[in-house]
Amino acid sequence: MSWGNKILIAILVFIGGMVYLVYRSVNTNYELVEKDYYAQELKYQHVIDGTKRAQELSTPLKIGQEEDGTILLQLPDEMKNVTIKGKIWFYCAYDSRKDKKFELSTDKNGVQLFDLKKIDPGNYTVRIDWNSEGKNYYAEEPLTVL
Repeated sequence: MSWGNKILIAILVFIGGMVYLVYRSVNTNYELVEKDYYAQELKYQHVIDGTKRAQELSTPLKIGQEEDGTILLQLPDEMKNVTIKGKIWFYCAYDSRKDKKFELSTDKNGVQLFDLKKIDPGNYTVRIDWNSEGKNYYAEEPLTVL
């Protein structure tokens, strides 16, 4: 084989590699955490203040999967017997189709249960944003749903 044929093969392999890389990059799904991430970034001071307030509470927020399969959310002791409004977001970093949002609806003991039929198995960051007596609170907890 002559050197001209070797150069031609090298160029064809290079072109084939480039076509493959362009094909892969066009078909890659790039998901953003939020569709309106810029507007959310402008409101981030709310998250900072809420996180600081939540850390100042006497007991931490707890979330975990129970033996019977339900997911239990326990708010800190100061949130018992008070009116609470808020939202809970089960955020799955690798698949936005698994994300779930719920209204915070705790009982008088600050407990809320979630049915596993509504939440797919996977790794989540649970983001809880709530308001009690005019003060905003925010917490994030990791959760693995089996």
